Amino acid sequence: MESTVSQKLDALQKLQSIDTQLDEIKAIRGALPEEVKDLEDEIEGYQTRINKIQGKIEELESNIVANKNGIKDAEKLIQKYTDQQMNVRNNREYDAITKEIELQNLEIQIFEKRTKETLVQIEEDKKKIEDTESILTDRNKDLDSKKQDLETILTESEDDEAKLLRSRERAYKQVESRLQAAYSRLRDNARNGLAVVQVERNACGGCFNVVPPQRQADVRERKKIIVCEHCGRILSNVVEVIEEEPVKKPRRTTRKKKAE
Repeated sequence: MESTVSQKLDALQKLQSIDTQLDEIKAIRGALPEEVKDLEDEIEGYQTRINKIQGKIEELESNIVANKNGIKDAEKLIQKYTDQQMNVRNNREYDAITKEIELQNLEIQIFEKRTKETLVQIEEDKKKIEDTESILTDRNKDLDSKKQDLETILTESEDDEAKLLRSRERAYKQVESRLQAAYSRLRDNARNGLAVVQVERNACGGCFNVVPPQRQADVRERKKIIVCEHCGRILSNVVEVIEEEPVKKPRRTTRKKKAE
């Protein structure tokens, strides 16, 4: 048996009521879940930076080893050329060997200069790691604190949320598929998450624009689905607001003073 429009509206209103309660639970959490996720990403970024700098330091240390090996090789060649100078037969050979010794001495100077520069770079990179680790320690403390706060909130609300989610699943199935899609679309597009609203004080409960009297009458009849012509939200019913009559204050009377 097909549901009446009134039943469809009741199902939508019930679903909206459950979703509103779920939204309130999420609002209590506030931005904590996003803050936790952002901190986790930030910490991961700092750790990646540390690992990258550490890898660079290891590469620089390898360069220092290579420079020291280069110095040793040059010193061996210098010793070799010095020994050869003792057995030269003419000035040309002597000058050639002397030039080779000078070149190797120059190589040693270059290796030593590179080693000093590399050691300075390593110290700078170690300082960067130290500074980053200090920041990382603070961020980890922040993360632990926010995780604890979030865990407390989740523990307090998880039972209520679980019950509401089960109720929502049942309520959602009671809404026909065509209206399910429209409801979900409206929920996604609405900042306050309201897809189904009431008309109160002649205005839409979602965008607060005035709803014309004829449209209000159609909403009251509940014979067809009526949407707000401004925001597109589904109007479920009209809340009649009874204005209380202002309490009349008693008139103050002043007595005339008797003439003396």
